[in-house]
Amino acid sequence: MNRIQFIVATAIILFVAFALGWFAHWLIHRFTRVSQSDLSELDKMARDLHEAEETRDQAIEYVQAREAELTNQLNQTEAELRAAMDGLREARAEAEHMRSQLDRSLRS
Repeated sequence: MNRIQFIVATAIILFVAFALGWFAHWLIHRFTRVSQSDLSELDKMARDLHEAEETRDQAIEYVQAREAELTNQLNQTEAELRAAMDGLREARAEAEHMRSQLDRSLRS
């Protein structure tokens, strides 16, 4: 094999390698490219996800506000209950005291 034949054989091998690489790239690109309908569907899904996240955030804010309101109402109700129980306890003690005085005055 002389020098010219070697150069031609190398050029043919390099050209075939280039052609195979280009064909493989084209084939991969053909199977993996995203169509316009897929892109629009992805955009719609992204918008829907964003709206769902906003709705979730609003729901969380509402629940937290409602929880704070209910906690405040519960604290007020408990304070009123304690005050009523204290008043009832004092009234019972006063009634018991009055009963004992009445019993003493009836015995005398």
